[in-house]
Amino acid sequence: MPASTTKPPRIAVLADSDTRWKWGALTAGRITPGPAVESGAGDGPQAAFVLDGFLLRGRATPTARQLAEVGVRADSLREVTAVEFLREMREEQYDMVVLALVGGGVQAMLHGLKRVWENRAKRPVVITGYVGVVYEKLADGLLLRHGADLVLANSRQDAERFRAVYEGVGADASAVTEVALPFLGGAPYPGERDPYTVVFAAQPSVPGNRRDRMYLLERLVRHARLHPGRRVLLKLRSRPGEHTTHIEELPYQKLAGKLAAPDNFQLVYGHMGEVLDRADLLVTVSSTAALESLHRRIPTAVLTDLGVREQLGNHHFVGSGCLASWDQLDAGHRPVPDEEWVSRQGVATDGAFDAARERIAKLLALPLPPLTPYYTPATAPGYLPALLARHHLAPDGSPLPGAPSHDRAPGPVRQLTRRAARAAYRQGVQRVAPVIRRMGEL
Repeated sequence: MPASTTKPPRIAVLADSDTRWKWGALTAGRITPGPAVESGAGDGPQAAFVLDGFLLRGRATPTARQLAEVGVRADSLREVTAVEFLREMREEQYDMVVLALVGGGVQAMLHGLKRVWENRAKRPVVITGYVGVVYEKLADGLLLRHGADLVLANSRQDAERFRAVYEGVGADASAVTEVALPFLGGAPYPGERDPYTVVFAAQPSVPGNRRDRMYLLERLVRHARLHPGRRVLLKLRSRPGEHTTHIEELPYQKLAGKLAAPDNFQLVYGHMGEVLDRADLLVTVSSTAALESLHRRIPTAVLTDLGVREQLGNHHFVGSGCLASWDQLDAGHRPVPDEEWVSRQGVATDGAFDAARERIAKLLALPLPPLTPYYTPATAPGYLPALLARHHLAPDGSPLPGAPSHDRAPGPVRQLTRRAARAAYRQGVQRVAPVIRRMGEL
């Protein structure tokens, strides 16, 4: 169904975690062509559209609390399996489909969508991309996303890297489209507040071991003691037992219970934008929150205490002017960002989504060819079948025999059974498995 001036575009967003849901839903609003209206969410004007959200069932499926914290509106939102989503895409008419998934999930959906749309005269525009900084598995992740109509790059630097990878393997690079992170926004930093507020943006899996996480926590608490006039906030991603995009086996809130923190130290949850509204200094190892902070011109520090390493992701900030240690911050250092580096990261730029909107408007007016992923049973026979099988799909994109709910929508009994099984699965992944792994390290 083509976009119309009288009927708002209909968009489906499939996401597999709270962060990717936020990215997918906000991206949909930023890239939808059409007359601009106020979004009502502090993101500036965007086109009117109908948004149907689908949460891919798995270990990181967001909880109701996480969805509420994200704060993104949807006209409908429900949890599905991959096969259920494909059935929905076969039966319903959409203008755009945003795949906000890990690379393997994107690849599976590209093959599945190719099959369900094979007899359709006009299909939706398919968009995918990355939630934040891309600092690992560049080639693997990109090739798994190849085949979408638009592969969004969050900065000029990423766009150049993405095209180089595709061209280097002989794949079509025309889908790469430069944009920016859709959640960059908020009021510019007005200057120091009273009290001066330091925010540490925690990450679920960086660093990944107890020693390093305790070190960072102790240094944060020490900073609060050294500066009793400051408010020091530890911004947490999730509560114990919840999953985010990455597994968090050692939640900071549990580690913090072992420390005697001063009164000016506080654990906080909530929307990152609201926390940044009161920040005078943002400190992190490598969180995407650093880019949100830089966009607002808030002083931002990327820690070097544990080294500048690919494993930590802070190597991405080499040349940014933001690298600093806790010793320097304790002494009053305020990093000054390099303007050229900031510009190349798609931070503090205007019109970042214009090219994507223009491109999508043109595609909506055309009968699009079938989706053509780089990986096929002929080009990757030892990789693709197992990858698709994780989502109960055969190499041709069809449901495997016995795939859950491939023939009908789940009834009340099946839904109840599924919820119980999912709760048991999450308990095993989030509570039991980490304990077993730690015992194995003794």
